[in-house]
Amino acid sequence: MQTPLSPSPITPPTAPSIAQIAPVQPHVHLSRALAVGSLLGLIVLSLAWELLVAPMRPGGSWLALKALPLCLPLAGLLKNRMYTYRWVSILVWLYFTEGVVRAWGDKAPSNYCALLETALCLVLFVACLMHVRLRQRDAKAAGLSETSTTQPS
Repeated sequence: MQTPLSPSPITPPTAPSIAQIAPVQPHVHLSRALAVGSLLGLIVLSLAWELLVAPMRPGGSWLALKALPLCLPLAGLLKNRMYTYRWVSILVWLYFTEGVVRAWGDKAPSNYCALLETALCLVLFVACLMHVRLRQRDAKAAGLSETSTTQPS
């Protein structure tokens, strides 16, 4: 008498990631470092500006809470998630707008903080834009699409 064959588990083939096929280029590391550095700079600037340097009210203001939305994408940038780079490049324009408006309307030292915020926002936007473009270019050169790196085919 033969024993029935037990079905073996079928594992779906997984697509190789970009890191397995092609090493990450130095320019991608630079754009990531610029994005993370400028985001950290915006967080520190927002807190220092509203609590120490030029608060709206003596002793600090609740406007320091504007740093909280900037803390949300920090984990995604540190984990190198492409989606986070994309939406941060949109979020940063809110802070850019605040920087331009307050640079025009506030007095020193607040307007200097606003100019620094504007510059950091521009650096963050360009770094996110370059990071996304460079990673897409590297994926295309490696013969991978963006969906094949995240989902098994």
